[in-house]
Amino acid sequence: MSVRLGARGFILRAACVIVGAAVLAAGCADNTEDESPKVPKVPVTKVESIAAQLPPKIAQAGRLVVGVNVPYQPNEYRDPHTGEIIGFDVDLMDAVAAVLGVRADYQEADFEKIIPAIEAGTVDVGMSSFTDNLAREKTVDFVDYFSAGIQWAQRKGRPIDPNNACGKKVAVQRTTTEDIDEIPAKSKACTDAGKPEIHKMSYDEQSAAATALVLGQVDAMSADSPVTAYAIKRNPDTIEAAGPVFEAEPYGWPVPKGSPLAPVLRAALQHLIDTGVYLTIAQNWGVEAGAITTSVINGAKG
Repeated sequence: MSVRLGARGFILRAACVIVGAAVLAAGCADNTEDESPKVPKVPVTKVESIAAQLPPKIAQAGRLVVGVNVPYQPNEYRDPHTGEIIGFDVDLMDAVAAVLGVRADYQEADFEKIIPAIEAGTVDVGMSSFTDNLAREKTVDFVDYFSAGIQWAQRKGRPIDPNNACGKKVAVQRTTTEDIDEIPAKSKACTDAGKPEIHKMSYDEQSAAATALVLGQVDAMSADSPVTAYAIKRNPDTIEAAGPVFEAEPYGWPVPKGSPLAPVLRAALQHLIDTGVYLTIAQNWGVEAGAITTSVINGAKG
C-alpha cells in the first residue's frame, strides 16, 4: 500500500500522450478525459466548537496548507478541464476545512518531500494516500481516515497469482509500499525457493504503471486497493482484479509530531463520519469499501 512510502497513482494521461497513435490503436483509455466522473460537492457548515480548537496560527491565516502529490486517481488528481486538484481525498479535506471554518490550500510537492515539509513547518498537513505505519509515526502523527489494502490487477484472461508471480513483470509506482516492501519480499521468496525473481517495473507515476498493464507491457500491477479498483473501472475491457485485497492498513493525514492540529482534524473528521457526510463523499467516488466508522490518531497496525 501506499507507504505511498505509500502507493499511489494514476491512470493513463502521460503515457497515452507519449505513445500517441499506438496507444489509441491498443485501446488506451485516458482517465483524465471527459469520462472523468463529475462528482458533486457535499455541503458542509462550520462547527464552532471544533473550529475553536484550531491552532491560532492556522485560524488567523484562514487556511490549512495541505501538501499533496498528484496524480493518484481517484484520491487526488487534476481535472483535465479546469486544472483543479480533485478527488476523494480532496473532497474529504475540503469538508474538514469547512467544519473548521478555513479553506484548504493545496501545495503540490514530490511525494517523498511532503513529510519533510511537514517537519520543517512549511505545510500544515499531508494528504496523499499516506499509509499510517509505525516507521512514519516516529517522525509525524497521523489522523487516520480510510482503510486500504494492496490489490493486484492483471490483463483480462491472463491470470496471475500475487503469491506466486515468480518470473513475471509487475508494475508499481516508485517509492510506494509495493515498490519498497511488497514486491522485493515476494521476489526474495521466489529466489530463495530456486525460482526466477519477480521483475519489478517501477514508474514515477501510477498512471504509467497502469498504462504499462493496459498495453500488455507487464503481466500485473500492484497498488493500493482504491487505486487499482479505479484503474479497473476505467479500463474494464482490458484489465481485471488478480486475487483479493490484502494487508489492509489505514490511510492517514500526517501532521507534525505532537501537534495540537491532530486532535482537531480527528474531531472534524469524526463529525463528518457521524453526520453521514463522510460516507456520502466516499460513495460519490466509489471507495466506500474502505470507509471507516471511527477516526483515531496513530492507528498503525505494525
